[in-house]
This record gives sequence, C-alpha cells and structure tokens, in this order.
Amino acid sequence: MSFTVAIVGRPNVGKSTLFNRLVGRKIAIVDDTPGVTRDRRLHAASLYDLSFDVIDTAGLEVGAAETLQGRMRAQTLRAIEDADVALFMLDAKAGLTPDDTTFADILRKSGKPVVLIANKAEARGAEAGTYEAYALGLGEPVGISAEHGLGLADLRDAIVAAVGEGRALSEDEDDVEEFAIAEDIGEDVHDETDEDIPDYDDTKPLRIAIVGRPNAGKSTLINKLIGQDRLLTGPEAGITRDSISVDWEWKGRKIRLFDTAGLRRKARVQEKLEKLSVGDALRAIRFAEVVVVVLDAQIPFEKQDLQIADLIIREGRAPVIAFNKWDMIEDRQQALADLREKTDRLLPQVRGIRAVPISGQTGSGLDKLMTEIVDTHRVWNRRISTGRLNRWLDGVVQHHPPPAVAGRRLKLKYITQVKMRPPSFVLSCSRPEALPTSYLRYLTNALRQDFDLPGVPIRVMTRTSDNPFAGRAKKKR
Repeated sequence: MSFTVAIVGRPNVGKSTLFNRLVGRKIAIVDDTPGVTRDRRLHAASLYDLSFDVIDTAGLEVGAAETLQGRMRAQTLRAIEDADVALFMLDAKAGLTPDDTTFADILRKSGKPVVLIANKAEARGAEAGTYEAYALGLGEPVGISAEHGLGLADLRDAIVAAVGEGRALSEDEDDVEEFAIAEDIGEDVHDETDEDIPDYDDTKPLRIAIVGRPNAGKSTLINKLIGQDRLLTGPEAGITRDSISVDWEWKGRKIRLFDTAGLRRKARVQEKLEKLSVGDALRAIRFAEVVVVVLDAQIPFEKQDLQIADLIIREGRAPVIAFNKWDMIEDRQQALADLREKTDRLLPQVRGIRAVPISGQTGSGLDKLMTEIVDTHRVWNRRISTGRLNRWLDGVVQHHPPPAVAGRRLKLKYITQVKMRPPSFVLSCSRPEALPTSYLRYLTNALRQDFDLPGVPIRVMTRTSDNPFAGRAKKKR
C-alpha cells in the first residue's frame, strides 16, 4: 500500500530541489528566483527502501484569494489535503521567519503528520537556524541538504516514523510507468501479411500534451476536461511554468494530460526562467503521443501558432487543433469555414488534420475534441502490410511513373513500412538521390489518401538496395 508526501514551505527554501532528488530526475524547474513553482506536481518517488508518491507545491504565500498568490496557496492547501504526510521545509541558513510560524499553524490545523525539514544545513551558520525550528512545536527538525543529498537517511527514518512502519515498508505491486519512453526506429523489412499486424492497443495511458501561445486557455481546458480546478488559472499570461501531468479517464480510456508553459517567439524569450519553462514544454511535446495545439479562435494562425505546429510535425507527434474561446465568436458558421480553409492552406504537410472548435470556459466541444484525439492516435499507430504497400506501389507507378533523369528512367523496386508513430516508410529505388522532391511528395499524398492516413506526419525515406525477397525464390529451387 503506497502513501503520498507533500513538500510544503515558503518560497525559495528548496522544495523543488528535494522533489527532483526524490524522483531521481530533474523534472521540476529549479531557479534562485522565489516562487518558481506555481502548480502542484505529483510523481512516483523513492528514498532508499521507501516507495511513495511525492507532490511538489508552490510556496505558501500570503495573499487574497483572487490574487495569483492566493490561488497558488489554494493549490498547496489541496496538496496537503491529498497527502498522508507533509514535509515542511525551512531554510536553515536564513533562519525562522514569521511566514514559517504562520504556516506551521496551518499544518497543525490540517491534522496531517508533519516532518520538519531544515534544508541547506551544510551552509555556514545553518546550525542556529536549525535550533530555531524547535520553536515551531512540530518536533525535531531533520537537517538535510537537498542540493547535495546530505541527511537523506535521517529523512527516511522520519518519514517512516510519521507514516508508520506497516504502511511505509509495505511493497506496492503496481508498476510505475515512466514519462520518458524512447523508441528505436528499426529498418528491418518484414514480409508480413495483414494477419501479422497487431491490433491497436488502447490499454496503455494515452499521453496528450496541451500546447499553445501564452494565455490561449490551456490550463482552463484541462481543468474543464477533468472536472476539477487541478491547475492554476487566471487572467495573467504565463502562469504555467512547469509541464504538469494529470492522470484521468475518458470513457474507460486512461489518459495522461500534460499542461505546458506558453510558447512565445524565440526572440521574445529572454529571461532564464522562461527559457527553462519553454525547454520543459518542448520535452513534453517530444514525449507525448498526441499534441493538442490550442489556438485563440479570435486571433488564430499567428506566426507562432504555425511554428508550434511545424515543430510538432517535425517531431513526428500526432497533432490536433483546438480553436478555443469559441463562445466568444459571433458568426460561427462563417468563422468555422474560414478556419478550415486556413487550416488546409497553412498546414498542407498534415492534410486532413483534425480541428475542433471548443470552449474551455463552458466545456462545449470537449467530447468531440477527445473523440478526434483518439481517432488521430489510432491513425498515428496504423501499420500497413508490405504486400498491400507493394501492390499499391505497382498501381501508382503504372498510373504516374517516375520521371526520367538524364535520359534514364528511375526504377521503384519496393516499399515497406519500417515504423509506426508516425507511419514511416522506406522506398527502394535505383537512384534515390535523383528522385525529385515533387514525386516523393506525390507518393506521400497518395499514401495518405489511399490508406486513410489523414492529419498525421508521414515519412518516406529512400534508399538503394537489393530487394531482400528477390533471392527467396532462387533458394527454394
């Protein structure tokens, strides 16, 4: 039976640094700037022989409920409610502050077990700050250095004491699915038939990244999808900094949603903190399966929107467009026709991309959006047998043969699919370097149309080699 710990404390005491150390990867953004973390982030963690879930939280700041600080504090209080034990971090180097005393009272009222942590204990003068922590009345402080990994054995013992040995040391049989999944692109040619192709697997969580420009409504969209105020939202642009994952179910299908920071033009990204946020968002795109590009329906297809879409296509992810704030559009029929015309014209490399008008505020169109996401994911995972592909190639070549180059006709020998996610093909021909780009584009468009592959990137690579099946007949003689 697993348990959950929440790391809480005022800003800039090292909560995200400890979170990264417990998780074993640098997935939370860490910077000297106070208040970097805003949303709460949940991840599987371990400490020696302990396995548990850990929640990184925003700093416990004082502020009215309607302010950004007040909304951040509300997120932290929800994390405390969800946790089995709170790790209350202090900065031993800075010593005890009035805010520490205020939030110690909040933790006492919560009724949750508390482990008091004096971080930065390796610093000169930190011993005095550690002794001051006794005044909070939360027990003996555990002196650690989250940055250097000191004192973690004592922290482990304190967590066991707070949770109880029976629960802390019990084995959890559930496997933890890693966020980063690497795929190798194989180039072996298989002479499979349609019966050899595995069925589409819908048992694994579908990883969906929500991306777009700042203030496009990404966090609001996720909150409306899952039916709770899980992510911090507001009128301010650029609230989200970390890429936050949220597990959810839609019609029995397990979903993992990734909220990301808004992506601005590179020339405008100057601050170090924003660069870290953008890097985190780009990693979320690379490790997602489907990426939803959220566009403001009132000002869609700005240059940055097209650059984001192009990045997703180059990464080989499955794109879906969500025209958000649809409730603010007056002439919707005309607007929808204009948006679809622009989509086809501006994104020809993913012809047939699914685009859905939605409102993250009211929830309209969200069920349709999820249907299109699942359908796009299914196309992105499609596998076509080698036999079908080569029968198709024969027909295509007869209908429109490749051009002659320098007086010599190019010969297309065979084609096979070497990879899914996205559909990727290898075309063997006599002189790959001489095959015109226009003819390769023609083959790609024909593949998309004839095998029903709308809206996903298709990769066609050329190479020269002997047909691996040509010698089989000779060997059988």
